[in-house]
Amino acid sequence: MLRRFLPTQDSIKGNRLLRWLGPRLHEPGLWHLNRRAVARGVAIGVFFGFMIPVAQIPAAAIGAFLARANLWVSAIATLVSNPFTYAPIYYAAYRLGGFLLGAPEAAAAADLDPALAHAVTPSLEHAASGIGAWLSEIWIRLSAYGKPLFLGLGIMAVSLSVLAYFGTLLAWRASVVIKRRRPRHLRARA
Repeated sequence: MLRRFLPTQDSIKGNRLLRWLGPRLHEPGLWHLNRRAVARGVAIGVFFGFMIPVAQIPAAAIGAFLARANLWVSAIATLVSNPFTYAPIYYAAYRLGGFLLGAPEAAAAADLDPALAHAVTPSLEHAASGIGAWLSEIWIRLSAYGKPLFLGLGIMAVSLSVLAYFGTLLAWRASVVIKRRRPRHLRARA
């Protein structure tokens, strides 16, 4: 079913924008749907989907190109993070990183430091007072939330990409076993 949406090898070879990649672009693992290439593509896509908030698809495509994973699958797997899932992912990553670092909650940190409390809720007056003051407020906010968030995102990206890799291999194997257990006359129809 997925094969009809993928480009043909001839259309890829004929694309003048991709010629600079040379013969490496025509390796079978990058375009064919086989067990290992798809599993690598899912893992790479999930990793970059969690790790970076922008340019996920190009980063996953470069990673898939270097790891000889399926390019299309890696690009699609980055959609694990999208506008609907950003908030829960970032909240969970912040909580995980805060737990591991032993960082206080944002509200507790804001109560301890008045400068940080002001930065957590920047006002329009302070933003209008000067771009330098506004940038320093943003920097204080990022330094308060950044370390736990980036630690949590890194741990989630690595662990979920490993889980996605082995989960894909397991699902692929299960589908092959189920297909082989069906009688021959039913397999011929499918």
